[in-house]
Amino acid sequence: MEEARSSPPTSSTTAAANTERKQEMSAMSRMKKECLSFAVSLQEGFCYLKATIVGQGMKLVARNEKEASEADLQTAKMQVEAADAAEDSKKRLDKSN
Repeated sequence: MEEARSSPPTSSTTAAANTERKQEMSAMSRMKKECLSFAVSLQEGFCYLKATIVGQGMKLVARNEKEASEADLQTAKMQVEAADAAEDSKKRLDKSN
């Protein structure tokens, strides 16, 4: 009886398989990074929208010019904080990959 033996993989097939695996992982990690970046951008947009709505509400109930200008400042502050938070998150994503 003859035993069927499989030949050990050659170094070229092993190297090709490793290269293919690395490309797959790099494509997957790139896709993951892009999806996370998109999620951060959506979160920034929602925070920006929230700031605008809250600011408009504060402006509507303002009793005088001082309160209205404070509402505008608060809106601007919230929008800047949303942009800063998104920028920090994206920088952390870039560093991690």
